[in-house]
Amino acid sequence: MQKRTFFWTTADGIRIHACEWKTGDPRAVICIAHGLGEHIERYEHMARWFNARGFSVFGYDRRGHGQSGGKRGHSPGLDPLLDEIAQLLVEARTDYQNLPVFLYGHSQGGGLVLSYALRRHPQVTGVIASGPWIQLSFTPPSALVALGRLMRNLYPGFLQPNNLDPKLLSRDSKVVEAYEKDPLVHNRISAAVGIDMMQEGDWIMQQKGGFPVPLLIVHGDADGVTSAEASEAFAGQLEGDITFKSWPGMYHELHNEPEKVAVFEYVLNWLERLV
Repeated sequence: MQKRTFFWTTADGIRIHACEWKTGDPRAVICIAHGLGEHIERYEHMARWFNARGFSVFGYDRRGHGQSGGKRGHSPGLDPLLDEIAQLLVEARTDYQNLPVFLYGHSQGGGLVLSYALRRHPQVTGVIASGPWIQLSFTPPSALVALGRLMRNLYPGFLQPNNLDPKLLSRDSKVVEAYEKDPLVHNRISAAVGIDMMQEGDWIMQQKGGFPVPLLIVHGDADGVTSAEASEAFAGQLEGDITFKSWPGMYHELHNEPEKVAVFEYVLNWLERLV
C-alpha cells in the first residue's frame, strides 16, 4: 500500500490537494468526497482498510478546505463543486482505465455525489452516500437563514460559523478530540454554500423514479447533523438498484464510530456484488 499526493488547478485558479492510496492488483477504485469543514486526510484509516481488500482509493480537499486553496468554507456556486468531483474521476480513470469506479461521499460530500449523479449521469459503477446532506437534522435559526439568503445575493462570500457541534460527529471521544485539535479543520460556511446546499437538498427531495446508477445510502439513526429520515424518504421514492441502510444508535460519521468496521464490511459487501 502506497500513498501519493498530487494537485490540480481548477478553471478559476484554485489549487486542489488530492491523495491516492494505492494497493497492489486492485479490483476497483473508490473516489471520496469529504464533509463540510474537514479534509480528506481524515479518511486515511478508511482508505487503508479498503486498500487491504483490493480497492485503490482517491480523495481530495474541496476548495476552501484542508490543504486546497480558496476562501475557507466558500464556493461561488454548486457547479465548481461538481466540477471538482468530475476532475477526481478523471484522475482515477487515468490511472485505472479498465476498473470499476465508485463514488463515495459523506455529509456535504454525500449530498454533492447525489447531485453529481442526478445532474451529470457519470460513468461510474455505483454511488455511496454516507449521512448525506439532503436535509439537516435540526432547523437552523431563521434569522441566520434570512441573513444567508440576503448575503447570497449581495456578497456570496459572506462567512458565518457553521455551528457544528463536534460531539455530534462520533460517540468515540478520541475522534471528537482529534477533530477539535486538527489545524486543517474549520467551522466556516459562506452564504453561497449554505443557501446553495439547502436549495439543492430541496431539489434532491423532489427527484423520483430511476437513479442513474446503483445507489447505497447509509445513515446513523442518531445523527444530529443530517437527517436520516430525509435519506430514507429519498431512497424510498427511487426505483432500481437502491439500498438504504439505517444504523441504530450511530452518530454522523459512521466511518468514525466504534462500530466502523461493521459499516466498512457492509459497504464492502455492496461493492463486491457490483465488482
